[in-house]
Amino acid sequence: MWLTRDEGPLRAGEYLFPAQGSLREVVSVLRNARPVQRRLTLPEGLTARQMATLLEQAEGLTGEMPVIDEGELLPETYAYSWGDTRAAVARRAGAAMREALERLWKDRAEGLPLASPREALVLASIVERETGMPEERGQVAGVFINRLKRNMPLQSDPTVAYAAADGGVLDRPLSRADLERDHPFNTYRIRGLPPGPIASPGLESLRAVLNPQETDALYFVADGNGGHAFARTLEEHNRNVARWRAIERQRGARP
Repeated sequence: MWLTRDEGPLRAGEYLFPAQGSLREVVSVLRNARPVQRRLTLPEGLTARQMATLLEQAEGLTGEMPVIDEGELLPETYAYSWGDTRAAVARRAGAAMREALERLWKDRAEGLPLASPREALVLASIVERETGMPEERGQVAGVFINRLKRNMPLQSDPTVAYAAADGGVLDRPLSRADLERDHPFNTYRIRGLPPGPIASPGLESLRAVLNPQETDALYFVADGNGGHAFARTLEEHNRNVARWRAIERQRGARP
């Protein structure tokens, strides 16, 4: 290392070395190689608490976990190097969410009942938690947009679950008491949007909310196949609900 000191300083970091490498090869890696790029995936639909846990458990990250607001971080895969701080990764994810919201807000459809990018974020978080099927996001967003335009309650179960778990993840089925509870996030009891997001939506849910699918539907319920049955009228919706309850009873009767 002393003899080759004019080739540059050694750098601290995490590196990959060739098996049975010579000392010269090792020194060359420490001078010239790029540090190992680790990756941390923040999935769509997680709460701020869940994302904080992932950041806290990520191997190689250092420092205290900063306080993050609900919906602040954009779900994405982030590269980092050993020794990077949790705060730095969180700042990158927060900046990515702000940039995405700003960009998508500029290209939003006309006539949306959303007054700000913040409201789009709130509604997108609900869409994200309502369906795991990419092809449904636009239609689910369209239903909620229709209900907002008519001043109808959103009646979204994930918002009720968020309220029942006090901002966490509910580990039991919703009860009638949950649906009737007075809470600012209970969209069965309030009209309009809740005061904040219930999770971090991904890019596709943000796009769905800002350019929703045109639909006459005002209702949807699970169809038993992982998706939802949509309806324009309450009568049609009640039939869909009856079918879903029959499916639930049939599943409950199985050993």
